[in-house]
Amino acid sequence: MTASLAAAAAGFGTGLSLIVAIGAQNAFVLRQGVRRDSVLAVVGICALSDAALIALGVGGLGAVVVAWPDALTAVGWIGGVFLLCYGALAARRVFRPAGTALRTEGEAAGSRKRAVLTCLALTWLNPHVYLDTVFLLGSVAADRGALRWTFGLGAVLASLCWFAALGFGARLLGRFLARPMAWRVLDGLVAATMITMGGMLIAGA
Repeated sequence: MTASLAAAAAGFGTGLSLIVAIGAQNAFVLRQGVRRDSVLAVVGICALSDAALIALGVGGLGAVVVAWPDALTAVGWIGGVFLLCYGALAARRVFRPAGTALRTEGEAAGSRKRAVLTCLALTWLNPHVYLDTVFLLGSVAADRGALRWTFGLGAVLASLCWFAALGFGARLLGRFLARPMAWRVLDGLVAATMITMGGMLIAGA
């Protein structure tokens, strides 16, 4: 039991250290959270996607991912262009704001599909996700031997806790984001994150 708890705790810590880093996916979850727009769907997609990728890594797919550098290059270009476009839209909102503050009721139901598709793209079109979650976590889990799945379960739990806290906890910023200027600052941070990561993906592809 002690060994299992230690493996799960190690997986939780390792997973959290990889997920918490500021990135395009986290920026998107934060923005959806403060807007209270499709938060449950976005958090669910992020957590379930991470769980699937972690399971693939623990199952030994990491070696296959590294063996196909051309596939990672293609994903890098596609993901990089997507992030640059999304960042440009966020930058456009900074310089051409709509003049509205935080809408606590969220957007219309029709925006759920757009939010889901954007979240899927930000999650699966980032080659760093495969290298970190599948290869790195998979390699560390392999060192745990028979307890590798327990390690993986800890990493999955870390992902779920982080995205739930980020998505549902973001609404605590509601009072601060009740001012249009605050939204311009947030969109500026989102634009900078997306454009920087998009450029890095393309440069490294």
